[in-house]
Order: sequence, then structure tokens, then C-alpha cells
Amino acid sequence: MSRRDNALAALVATLWGLNFLAIDLGMGEVPPLVFLALRFVAVVLPAVFLVPRPAVSWRVLGAVGLFMSVGQFGFLYVAMGVGLPPGIAALVLQAQVVFTIVIAAGVLRERPTVAQGVGVGLGVVGLAVVALGRGGDVPLLGLGLCLMGALSWGIGNVVSRAAKVPGGLSLTVWSGLVVPVPVLALALVVDGPSAVVEGLAAVDGAAVLATLYTAGVASLLGYGIFNTLLARNPSAAVVPWVLLAPVVAMTAAWLLLGDLPTVGEAGGGLLLVLGVLVALRAPRRRRASAPALGVGRALAGQGRERGTDAPRGEVGAELVDLVEGAEAR
Repeated sequence: MSRRDNALAALVATLWGLNFLAIDLGMGEVPPLVFLALRFVAVVLPAVFLVPRPAVSWRVLGAVGLFMSVGQFGFLYVAMGVGLPPGIAALVLQAQVVFTIVIAAGVLRERPTVAQGVGVGLGVVGLAVVALGRGGDVPLLGLGLCLMGALSWGIGNVVSRAAKVPGGLSLTVWSGLVVPVPVLALALVVDGPSAVVEGLAAVDGAAVLATLYTAGVASLLGYGIFNTLLARNPSAAVVPWVLLAPVVAMTAAWLLLGDLPTVGEAGGGLLLVLGVLVALRAPRRRRASAPALGVGRALAGQGRERGTDAPRGEVGAELVDLVEGAEAR
């Protein structure tokens, strides 16, 4: 990826890391699925009237919305609702990096490079170190739900990559149309009508501010940039950056909530950063061979000597330009 795209990916990771704290602080007495429905109402309105619909089918919009939004955040919000801490939730959700690269390799034939494979491996080790260093205060149900959210996110990433929608913001907004109604219906089934009504009545200033952040900053800005990056870069080059989100989440939890990281969390976070750096290491370019350059010059020369053999000369000249350009790089 270009330096600009790398910087944008780092920005997204930072915004998403802070998003976990916003969810934790804003949920309060509001049921998780109700809080999620409110988030996507804020994502869709009024943006759906201002942003043109992306040039993809409703089937693609529905798939992105169901996997990247309903599935990912539905499992995540419920996991945090049963007691999964925001830092650990940010960490476990990054299993989506592995899921995305594996699914993209099988479906899109995007084979990861050796560096990307090693980087993801380091990231996975870092995730394990942080999880083990956390101790036994992490609910097993929350971990399982969060992993399901990671799998759903990984599928959504591959769908978004395959669609190659040039405008990430439009995909974020229009795919969000499929979120509020099914999530609210699920809340009525899981929590019951009375709990949903009471949850809506419990919305306070903290919930409103958290909704504005999760909708406006994390979803519209964050996913708008992220989907744009997926449209123009291989999945294996984009998703490793998200491994930095748990580092941001844990650092913010430490500074804002006094949740001091353990030695395991700090060591695992460093491994995550190292994994990202390795995964994003640019592959070496192969130097062009002298024989190839010689063939190109010979073809170009023959074309110049034979006035009737211009096509061969053009091919030779193009080959020379290509090879010399490769050597210059």
C-alpha cells in the first residue's frame, strides 16, 4: 500500500480502538442490541438521503450489512454486555485478521506473502499472550461470542473486497439500512418488549455521546475509509493494521479508566505491533536481468533498421522502457 493508505489504515485502527471504550461507557442500562440498533439508526439517518447508493446490487449491500455490521457488532455488543472488558473485546475481535486472510485466500485467490503470513502469526501469538496474561476474569461466553463476531467481520471484509466499491462511505451507509430492523427484532426476542422499552427510556447523555461517536466517527468515518482501502488494496495488506486497535483500546482504558495493563497484556501488545510492521513490510523487487534488457534493445534496433517492421520495434522499445524502469525502481 502507499504511505497515504498506510496512514489512513493507522487512523482507522486508532478510531476503532477508542470505539470499544465508547461502547462500554455508553451502554449503561440500555440492552446491547437496542444500543446497537440506535447506533445504526444514527449511521443511516440522514446520511442515506445525502450519499448516493453505491453501484452494487442489493444482494451485496445486504451481505455486507449482515456480516460486517449485524453479525460483527451483534456478537460484540452482547459479549460486552455479559461482562467482556473493552480491552479484551478489542483484542479477541482481531481474530478477524486471520479469518479474513484465510477466507480471501480460498475465495478470492489472494495468496498472502511470506511477510504477511509471519506478521499475522506474530499477531496471533500476541493475542494469545494478552489473553493468557489477563487471567481468569474473562467470561468464556463473552470470548465465544466475540470470536463469532470476528468470523462474521472476516466474511464481511471479503465480500467488501470482492465488490470493490470505490466509495467506502456509500457502502457503509447503504449497507447499514439492513441493520436496525433485524437487530431491534432480535432484541425483542432476546430481551423482551418490556426490557426494550425500559432500555430506550434509560438512554442518557453518555449513551447519546457514545452513539454519536460509534456512528459518526467509528462507522461513517472509520468504515468509510476501511472499505475504500479494501476496494483498492489486497485484503492481506489492509486488515493487519486493525491489529493495532486493541493496543489503542488497552492504552486508552489505562489512561481513562485506570485499567493498568498486566505484563502479559503489555508484552502481547508489543507483539501485535511487531506483527503489523512485519506484515506491512514491502517485498523486495526483483532486479531485471541483463539478457532481458539486451533482447529488448535488439528488438527495438531491428524495428528501427526495418522500416516495415515497426510493430517489432515498438514492442522492443516498450520492453526496454519496462526493464529500465524496473531497474530504476
